Amino acid sequence: MDTKDRQIVRLLQQDGRLTNQDLAERVGLSPSPCLRRVRLLEQAGVIQGYGAIVDQQRYGLPVTAFIRVRLERHARDLVQQFEEAIRQLDEVMDCHLLTGDADYLLRVIVADLESYERFIRRKMHAIAGIASLDTTFAYGVVKSSRTFPAD
Repeated sequence: MDTKDRQIVRLLQQDGRLTNQDLAERVGLSPSPCLRRVRLLEQAGVIQGYGAIVDQQRYGLPVTAFIRVRLERHARDLVQQFEEAIRQLDEVMDCHLLTGDADYLLRVIVADLESYERFIRRKMHAIAGIASLDTTFAYGVVKSSRTFPAD
């Protein structure tokens, strides 16, 4: 990726609804080469898709929980089963593999504390091999960005 590709990516991260004409003007290219670059970025998997940024609270899911998960053991089959189960849970927005005391960090969103309890009891407790769950609730957001840092 060169500087123009990075400019294109940043602008599309900031506003995925930019027309090719507007995008081309902002990065200093004519529309045809700009569109060709966007298509190449899509084909290479750099740009993986486009979507709406939705306000979590206004949508009705104001509670964010970060859950640190520790597995009982790290056998390949157990890890694969856990990760597949997590992929099926709509409440889990992100799942990161960690170093340190916990094995995974989940970002979970729900409507309220009762919903969170149901999520833990009915869904997380049903996943085999979990040794511990440690939850922290977020009570505010200082920064939320979907745009990668500039060079």
